[in-house]
Amino acid sequence: MTTSIDFDRYDRVRPIRWTGEALELLDQRKLPFTVEYVRCDDSDAVAAAIHALTVRGAPAIGIAAAWGVVLAARAIEAADGAEAAARLDPAMQRLNAARPTAVNLAWALARMRRVLAVAGHDWRNVLEREAQAIADEDLAANRRMGALGAALIVPGSGVLTHCNTGSLATAGFGTALGVIRAGVAEGRIDQVFAGETRPWLQGARLTVWELQQDGIAPTLIADAAASHLMKTGKVQWVVVGADRICANGDVANKIGTYQLAIAARHHGVKFMVAAPSSTVDMATASGDQIHIEERDPGELFGVGGVRTAAQDVGAWNPVFDVTPHELIDAIVTERGVIERPDATAMRAAFGD
Repeated sequence: MTTSIDFDRYDRVRPIRWTGEALELLDQRKLPFTVEYVRCDDSDAVAAAIHALTVRGAPAIGIAAAWGVVLAARAIEAADGAEAAARLDPAMQRLNAARPTAVNLAWALARMRRVLAVAGHDWRNVLEREAQAIADEDLAANRRMGALGAALIVPGSGVLTHCNTGSLATAGFGTALGVIRAGVAEGRIDQVFAGETRPWLQGARLTVWELQQDGIAPTLIADAAASHLMKTGKVQWVVVGADRICANGDVANKIGTYQLAIAARHHGVKFMVAAPSSTVDMATASGDQIHIEERDPGELFGVGGVRTAAQDVGAWNPVFDVTPHELIDAIVTERGVIERPDATAMRAAFGD
């Protein structure tokens, strides 16, 4: 199969736009019916947008936070990077607190701190160049891992994905959806299934819309239909993204990922995680150590602003779950493919 991919055809959506004066974020809460960008003029507006899911997806959150630091820099004066770092620390802490589970957020902020530490009087320009580099590197990484992941898929396969891991969640092309885009472009994937992904319906609202923009016809399923779909034999791979990959290969991702991995193993369906190396957290030994973010239980009480649950009921609303590495067939990053990931394989790929 050819590895030549028409990126212009399969990479049309951009969720983050830097104008030179402000950050514009495609409001993913309003898709697919309204395509509208939210303008952020300061770092607190960026933090609020991250928390409110205006921008979402681990890589996109990190990129947005980096530009948030650039905006925060406009509100302070400092002679050099070291002084600026101290004055920017409160803003960076607020950005970091917006979504604590996604490691890309802290990773991007750490990169901004590192370049500040050695910057001189031109520290503002240094920050802007670093934010742009984070975005550019993410796009290149996504295209690379798309090709690597697609190469694992036998031509004629069906795939199932969860949540949204495409251009909307990244600088472009996507992680798991990048693998799917590459697989479709190379003729390896015949059919794409997308789970709806309750309660925010990222699959129903975002993934199927995004695939449509590229001329790919997805089939939407209810989350609860995934096991039955696997039983029919129409799916050979489940391909998902990640918000954090631990040192032993455990993966935190959107709630519902764990049960897909269990069902996939039972039905002999392969399970792939595609994420940039920035998502790997070798300082976290296993998924047991991951803080699982919980959101407002009220998000479960309705759909699209219409209440569907009885009054005066309780709810539990974790945003992520952890898939044990034993259930993962391959982790794909821009650095390569780790098959049957465990602590030894992760050390070999990413060091200590």
